[in-house]
Amino acid sequence: MNILTTSNIEKRFATHLALDDVSISVPEGSIYGLLGPNGAGKTTLIRIINQITGPDKGSVEFSGRPLKADDIYNIGYLPEERGLYKKMKVGEQALYLARLKGLSRHDALKRLKFWFEKMEIQGWWDKKIEELSKGMAQKIQFVVTVIHDPKLLIFDEPFSGFDPINANLIKNEILDLKKNGATVIFSTHNMGSVEEMCDHITLINKSKNILSGPIDKVRQSYGSNVFELLLRGDIEKVRENLGSNYELVSHKEDAGLVNAQVKVHNYSEDNRLLKEIIPVAEILGFKQAVPSMNDIFIQVVQEYNKAHGLK
Repeated sequence: MNILTTSNIEKRFATHLALDDVSISVPEGSIYGLLGPNGAGKTTLIRIINQITGPDKGSVEFSGRPLKADDIYNIGYLPEERGLYKKMKVGEQALYLARLKGLSRHDALKRLKFWFEKMEIQGWWDKKIEELSKGMAQKIQFVVTVIHDPKLLIFDEPFSGFDPINANLIKNEILDLKKNGATVIFSTHNMGSVEEMCDHITLINKSKNILSGPIDKVRQSYGSNVFELLLRGDIEKVRENLGSNYELVSHKEDAGLVNAQVKVHNYSEDNRLLKEIIPVAEILGFKQAVPSMNDIFIQVVQEYNKAHGLK
């Protein structure tokens, strides 16, 4: 079941078309990567989902029905541009924001105590936001985003401002939230995080959805005609035994083993590759080289822009 579906969303600001016929389907219990270059339309789509603004055309469904005003209590949103009141004390502000999410004072204090201890920030309760570093303020913003146990969480560049240790802490918290039943929409330019965390992705470019699907299938669909092999044997004999349809792209020898990459010039010949190597070397590992999401991101955006005469 999809927890969120947007259908044919269009949004225009004066002469700028921010979203053009954008549809996405976010499976319940998944981490969904919303990707794209700066200015592609990602934040506009997120703002529509949060009912900060409305679409000019199209519709949004939440849990199988049209999105309603009070669905905001089932959504947690961490924007890229943070919005804490710098002069307020941390605890006072966190309590205020938790109450806005529909929690009673008693429940809000109980949950804040749990999260402040979990994030090791209980000593900051009486400090003002302006006294905190950017990373510390980010932790507060994260807590008030998840405090009401929303069904859907939307994180826009959640690791911005964090050192590697705290970025890893937030990453693990997001994975735990998913494990406990939450659905996450995750917008970032960090393709390493996308590969590590996301189940599905949508790539928006120039206001349009140009690529969607489960991340494993997306990566496989852009798989190259290069194969990675782990061999035991003489690499020069392997090179000599390869036919004209194959090319030894690279190899590295270590402790009697050879990690080699072989390019197949004709896809119909890929199954014969092993037969070419078996007579001269022992094959310990064999797999197709799968491109990274970073490579796919660049390739798809560049191909789309070239096809449509865009820069």
